[in-house]
Amino acid sequence: MVHEGRSYLGWISRVRVNQPAVVRRAEQLQTRRNLSKEWQAAWLLKAVTCIDLTTLSGDDTTSNVQRLCYKAKHPIREDLLKSLNMDNKGITTAAVCVYPSRVSDAVQTLKSIECNIPVASVATGFPAGQTPLAIRLQEIKMAVAEGAREIDIVINRTLVLKGQWEELYNEIQQCHDACGEAHMKTILGTGELGSLTNIYKASLVAMMAGSDFIKTSTGKEGVNATFPVALVMVRAIREYYSKTGYKVGFKPAGGIRSAKDALTWLSLIKEELGNSWLKPKWFRLGASTLLTDIERQIYHHVTGRYAAAHELPMA
Repeated sequence: MVHEGRSYLGWISRVRVNQPAVVRRAEQLQTRRNLSKEWQAAWLLKAVTCIDLTTLSGDDTTSNVQRLCYKAKHPIREDLLKSLNMDNKGITTAAVCVYPSRVSDAVQTLKSIECNIPVASVATGFPAGQTPLAIRLQEIKMAVAEGAREIDIVINRTLVLKGQWEELYNEIQQCHDACGEAHMKTILGTGELGSLTNIYKASLVAMMAGSDFIKTSTGKEGVNATFPVALVMVRAIREYYSKTGYKVGFKPAGGIRSAKDALTWLSLIKEELGNSWLKPKWFRLGASTLLTDIERQIYHHVTGRYAAAHELPMA
């Protein structure tokens, strides 16, 4: 849902973030007691269903996108799921995420293996967002035409650093229009926004302009998904929901590699936004290597030992 931007500019101007308090709360979340063993496997499987399984490399090819899609459909080895009585639950990742030029490969592969998870495509001059707006909008339309059902756009960080909130709103709104029926996730590039206050403001503007999700990072910045940043973004989501009644999803991305990290992210969402956000419709984890460690931990849970590398191939 897109809202009128001008009436909300006063809201943006009043935003202030108490950084020491944010850092303290983030540290608390990271030092919470570990889950009991019997619950850990269930939470890890929940995390799997929220992963946007991603490949965004310069050497991406049709074959490694195909492997990604197979892994998205079968993220955990069948025998391990059977041991947990979860083999008939249809556990897949939430989506696969690729560059626009690889969307058709992903769409065709998922169709051929009868898997209905969506293909997400980055767009709008990813990762820097520094190409002209007309080209960014065209890239969105091309990805949607190729079959992408979700678009991960990047914002023009310069507009945030200059405090040009109305211009930012207008650009994101045009991206939203270009997405058509596709869901739009808006990447803020938080490591390049200068302050937590800017991150909160950019989060609000992105939601006002129609974003279905707000996302921390491209994964290509020097600093990606951190817990203080996440806390600021989910508090913005919470405030936006309380004032407007519109729910917006959250996606951390970049540097999320361990099963322990995944459990902390789930805990953050549960405590800050509540159980209703703990589903793929409202929460995603952007990751390329996280799934490997989750499967390794589930293997250990089932067998009592850690798997050798060849026992858990990527696909």
